[in-house]
Amino acid sequence: MRARYRLPLTVTAGVAATAAAGLVYAAGFEARSFRLRRVTVPVLPPGMDDLRVLQVSDIHMVCGQRKKRAWLQRLAGLRPDFVVNTGDNLSDTEAVPELLDALGPLMDFPGVYVFGSNDYYGPRFRNPGRYLVEKVQGRHGLNGNAPVVGAVHNPWEGIKDAFDAAGWVDLTNTRGRLKLPQADLAFTGLDDPHIKRDRYERVAGGPDASADFSLGVVHAPYLRVLDAFAADGYELLLAGHTHGGQLCVPFYGALVTNCDIDPGRVKGLSTHTAGGHTSYLHVSAGCGTNRYTPVRFACPPEATLLTLTARPA
Repeated sequence: MRARYRLPLTVTAGVAATAAAGLVYAAGFEARSFRLRRVTVPVLPPGMDDLRVLQVSDIHMVCGQRKKRAWLQRLAGLRPDFVVNTGDNLSDTEAVPELLDALGPLMDFPGVYVFGSNDYYGPRFRNPGRYLVEKVQGRHGLNGNAPVVGAVHNPWEGIKDAFDAAGWVDLTNTRGRLKLPQADLAFTGLDDPHIKRDRYERVAGGPDASADFSLGVVHAPYLRVLDAFAADGYELLLAGHTHGGQLCVPFYGALVTNCDIDPGRVKGLSTHTAGGHTSYLHVSAGCGTNRYTPVRFACPPEATLLTLTARPA
């Protein structure tokens, strides 16, 4: 007769209690524990004055998120020189008014923006384990998976209209300019590579020589667009999309990135080299989550204040 080995009831109960406690922490505390990341990047031409850039990303606004709205509004107190919004503003088709209320104080500052897939399309429930499977198989978004059928269309036009009315520059597969009191800045932006809307050929050619400084902006940091930006000679690239891995392992980091960038660069400041040129890359972990997976672990929601300083002479 085969022996049966069972875990003691106390062990089973302990594992279940630990898992439940982790879920409560990830959803009830950490997902609402908003942080400000501060980063200094030496990329400006020698002698140029510092610039303070506030990057907000992956807000994924859902109706009723009062704490997130209040936190975003308070970021205006940082008095940035300009704002960069790297997309995925919505996770609720009804949340446009609350999103614009949250960003209203920031829209008093100069800004630029690109959209992500969750600006265009509403979220759907996905088994989180699929992200691990897709990582192993090298499939991410529409870059390796079949097109989504029956997607909910978000009212992104209202967001665009409000951003444009505030003077924020739309960088959807185009170039743009911000003339600040202390600098004339040029931007090159792409639509979301995660759903294959990027068209780098429309903006290729490198930084604008007539500007004091140029930078690249995109929602999802896919290697093909990072390679193109770096090879063209941009000193700084800004992106979001990854949520910093969202569910991370303490003292190890992210397991997945939801694109083809490596986990070591899933958030924060790093570099990217292509075509003989090395660019600084900052990937925001974002301040929201898909409404169907409202959890974060070892990866608090964030915005970033980047201080751009002059390169050594």
